[in-house]
Amino acid sequence: MLSTLILLPLLGAALIGFWPSDINGKLSRGIALAFASIIFLLTIVLAIQFNPASASQQFAESLPWIDALGLNYNLGVDGLSLPLLLLNGLLTCIAIYSSDQALQRPRFYYSLILLLSAGVTGAFLAQDLLLFFLFYELELIPLYLLIAIWGGAKRGYAATKFLIYTAISGILLLASFLGIVWLSGANNFALATLHTTSLPLATQILLLGGILVGFGIKVPLVPFHTWLPDAHVEASTPISVLLAGVLLKLGTYGLLRFGMNLLPEAWAYLAPWLATWAVVSVLYGASCAIAQTDMKKMVAYSSIGHMGYILLAAAAATPLSVLGAVMQMISHGLISAMLFLLVGVVYKKAGSRDLNVIQGLLNPERGLPVIGSLMVLGVMASAGIPGMVGFISEFIVFRGSFAVFPVQTLLSMIGTGLTAVYFLILVNRAFFGRLSAQVTNLPRVYASDRAPAIILAVLIVIFGIQPTWLVYWTEPTITAMVSIQNVVATVSLDKAKSKT
Repeated sequence: MLSTLILLPLLGAALIGFWPSDINGKLSRGIALAFASIIFLLTIVLAIQFNPASASQQFAESLPWIDALGLNYNLGVDGLSLPLLLLNGLLTCIAIYSSDQALQRPRFYYSLILLLSAGVTGAFLAQDLLLFFLFYELELIPLYLLIAIWGGAKRGYAATKFLIYTAISGILLLASFLGIVWLSGANNFALATLHTTSLPLATQILLLGGILVGFGIKVPLVPFHTWLPDAHVEASTPISVLLAGVLLKLGTYGLLRFGMNLLPEAWAYLAPWLATWAVVSVLYGASCAIAQTDMKKMVAYSSIGHMGYILLAAAAATPLSVLGAVMQMISHGLISAMLFLLVGVVYKKAGSRDLNVIQGLLNPERGLPVIGSLMVLGVMASAGIPGMVGFISEFIVFRGSFAVFPVQTLLSMIGTGLTAVYFLILVNRAFFGRLSAQVTNLPRVYASDRAPAIILAVLIVIFGIQPTWLVYWTEPTITAMVSIQNVVATVSLDKAKSKT
């Protein structure tokens, strides 16, 4: 089952890319959407069959691969990875559906999206450090090409910057993974066989440092964030949806799976610094968002701030805070994808994203009233208004983190207020007031343009009202993970203190 989720998008990419005769964009899009839909349905079937009471890896697959390297093909899914698989399947379908039917080189474009989906899926399923790294690097090239070929005017600069940053991330992660295996004396890279508690604390901190910076670039966290606004601004709308909704979650997933879970003593030792780092990212991202006049860049900077909440929750490492971190990953994926979709529609119809140019788009006769209404809902969800999934995820993060880091949590809560400020600026300047002369006679917005955002809006409200549906699969896994982490960290740190 798990291998099928990886092989199907690869098969779809090969089918579209190597079709014996020339096919148009409509047929390429149809084939890609069919494969993406099948994969999403299979993921739903997987979720139905998943046993939420079990905290261990389920549907595990293990095959020997390269014995000389200690590399095995180990796959598995638990409550941490399953929600992210569902999110990836949904947003891949939405990205393909939202793509411009008149784009150039459609066969290559849709093949790259399916290849990107395969890489992300494999990374979430991999239960082997080296296998994870291979999938982590697999998604790099498709995303680079999707930005470099179908991006905006400065796409070459943005794509190259993304490539350089992500390459550095990969080098640091590979070095840390190799160090963990070699220094711990393990004979393979399987997560289940790795035992790092025998390593000196200083060694663990050094290894964790590489993991933190490597995944910190991917998240991204300040000061490794500068590639993200450029990539978002130059990427097309569907690629921004995938980038914000799914690809950034590889960084936060990696911090939980390979940082907190694999090196618990070092994680506990550095936790106060990580919480402070989270505060810096939250406040810096929000402050930069306030200063923007480009709607897309404002949403991009908001992502930097909201991803900081996940680091705060992971640093606290309580069952409630880590559960909130997983919920924040899902809620941010849904909300950011919706906001980028709506900004894309505004740009497509109004021809601008500049808040100094567009105004009054909520005009019921000549504006974009439905898009404006959905945007209001989206920014309310991002600002943490009760009844939306953004509120419950942030509330659980703060509630779970406050007992451990009260000062950092209170400072991070300021970011929620700043979110309301910059999104109020966006809505007030772009959608309220008199319709500006530059954006009169707007083209009609069809139901197909609104459908993806409406689907996400429904999910945002449903999960906000009934959040237990969001954590149904996750809570037992997180509870077990954090319990082991805290026990090991407490014992090891007590030993370290007694020696000193």
